[in-house]
Amino acid sequence: MKADAKPTSLYHSDFVHWVQMTVEQLRSHAYAEVDWANLIEEIEDMSRRERKALRSNLRILLLHLLKWQYQSEHRSGSWKSSIREHRQRIHDDLDDSPSLRPYLTEILHDCYVKARLLAADETELAKTVFPAQLPYSVEQILDGDFLPEAEPDQD
Repeated sequence: MKADAKPTSLYHSDFVHWVQMTVEQLRSHAYAEVDWANLIEEIEDMSRRERKALRSNLRILLLHLLKWQYQSEHRSGSWKSSIREHRQRIHDDLDDSPSLRPYLTEILHDCYVKARLLAADETELAKTVFPAQLPYSVEQILDGDFLPEAEPDQD
């Protein structure tokens, strides 16, 4: 970086280089040179990204559990694979950051509400076909062997 280049401009023009420089500045204890404002923002964003990923994976998992249960005639290996993949992602997130477990419980209802709407859209079944309240426990949702039973035909 040029001696007169500002760290903030590097942050906006070449993020990867900014990260590399910031790491080197921290390792060499050149704290006065660190772009603290952007570093703090990035650290805060890391937590938001982790939470967003957990929320997304949970919503997709719930969507596929609903589709598995309420549109059993269309079950496929792809749905089963998606259920397994998103469970694994959630478990990985919780293993890496156990502090996310209370957050999972906190967002469960909202994720279910959104998954229910997505399930209605994707299956073209009425929203009322799907229970208004989450029909699965956290243990079932996270259980690698749990697949909900098919619902009797809805008339």
